[in-house]
Amino acid sequence: MKFKKVVLLGGGVLGTQIALMSAYTGHDTTIWLRSEGSIGRTEPKIQYYTKSILDALEEAKKFVGNPLGAYVYPKALISDWKGITVEKIDELIREGEKNMKENLHLELDKEKALKNADIAIEAMAENTEEKIEFYKNISEILEDKTILCTNSSTLLPSTFAQYTGRPEKYMALHFANSIWSHNTAECMGHEGTDPEIYKEVVEFAKEINMVPIELHKEQPGYVLNSLLVPLLDAGQSLWARGIADPETIDNAWRIGTGAPVGPFQMMDVIGLKTVSNVLKMKPDAKDPESITCRLIKMIDEKIDKGELGIVSGKGFYSYTK
Repeated sequence: MKFKKVVLLGGGVLGTQIALMSAYTGHDTTIWLRSEGSIGRTEPKIQYYTKSILDALEEAKKFVGNPLGAYVYPKALISDWKGITVEKIDELIREGEKNMKENLHLELDKEKALKNADIAIEAMAENTEEKIEFYKNISEILEDKTILCTNSSTLLPSTFAQYTGRPEKYMALHFANSIWSHNTAECMGHEGTDPEIYKEVVEFAKEINMVPIELHKEQPGYVLNSLLVPLLDAGQSLWARGIADPETIDNAWRIGTGAPVGPFQMMDVIGLKTVSNVLKMKPDAKDPESITCRLIKMIDEKIDKGELGIVSGKGFYSYTK
C-alpha cells in the first residue's frame, strides 16, 4: 500500500463516503472539518454511510449462488465475486466495521490533519472563490510529498492549479455517489499535472477499490456528469415550467428506460445544496426571468425547510422509514 495516510478536506456527502472507503480498505484516514458545528453535521453522515456500506454487504449474501450476484454485488466492498460465500461476506463485514471505526479520524486543526499526508482530497462546495481562498490557505502547510486532488464535479483543475502551490501535483479525482457500489474514480489532470503524479493517483484509486476512469484532457463534467447533467437539466426544466411534478417525471424515466431511479431521486442522492450551488454558477442564474433563477428559488425553498435529500431524511422524497 503506497498511500498510507489519506486526508479528506471536507465532510460532505461525497467527502464522507470517500473517507469511509479509504478507511474500509485499510488506509489511515482523516477528515478535516472547519468547526465543532461541522463535526456535529458530519458524524451523522458517517453513521449513515457506515450503515449503508454494511447493509450493502449484508444484502449481497442473498445473491450467493445466484448468477445475478455477479452483476449486482457491491464491487468496491467485495473484490471478487467468484467463489464468494456467506462466511467470507461475514468476515468482510467484521473487518470493514473494524476498519471504518479504527482508521477514520476527525480533525479541526489543518496542520495536524495534513501532517504526513500522502494524498489530500478537497471535497468542498462548488464555489470557485471559496476554493481559491482555501487552496491559498493550505499551500504553505502542505508537505512536499502530498498529492492534492479536487473532487469537484463541475469545475476544472486548471482553474485552481496556480493557487495550490503545487500545480504539478494537483489534479481532479471525482467519485460517484454510493461509492461502494458505483465505484468509478474519474482521473483528470490539467496541462501542468506531472504524468507520474497522474499515474500515482490512478493507483490510489485502485487501492481504495475504485475503477479509474482516465480522461486524456480536461472536460467540464468529466465523463459521468457529461452524460448525467443533461438528464437532470431536462427534469428540472419540466418541473420548473410546471409540465409535470417530480414523481411523474421520475416515473416516466424509470418506466421508459428501465432505469432504477429518475432525475429527482438522483438529485436527492447528490444533495440539494450541491444541486443549488451548481445552478448558481450558470450564466443566467440571476436573471429573474430565467428558468435557472426559478429553479434556484424552488430548490432553495426546500433547503430552507431542511429538505436536503437522502442525507437529511427528506428531499423530493421522504426517507424516514
